[in-house]
Amino acid sequence: QVQLVESGGGLVQPGGSLRLSCAASGNIFSINNMGWHRQAPGKQRELVAHITSGGSTNYADSVKGRFTISRDNAKNTMYLQMNSLKPEDTAVYYCNADGVTTGWGILWNTWGQGTQVTVSS
Repeated sequence: QVQLVESGGGLVQPGGSLRLSCAASGNIFSINNMGWHRQAPGKQRELVAHITSGGSTNYADSVKGRFTISRDNAKNTMYLQMNSLKPEDTAVYYCNADGVTTGWGILWNTWGQGTQVTVSS
């Protein structure tokens, strides 16, 4: 069993910054893809940023140049540095990852519980 725990959300003024973290724990042999998604009230969940095990990244057009995704493989942790935040970035942010377990080598795909980001003056 693998768990993901997000942290770092909160209330920030427009133009401000926040750094989200997503820590994976459990029976982890390897982590392949990791990603941040968000869901605003009344809207569908959308992909914000994605990073592969090799470090390749891609971003939603709405956050390019403002958000940076990264990962520390030694700590099984992913980050999202969010700068120049806008009110439209307000949402619950979820992390998602997939990989292989120890032991039987079972593929897993897990979501975190989400962390609220509110951008408001």
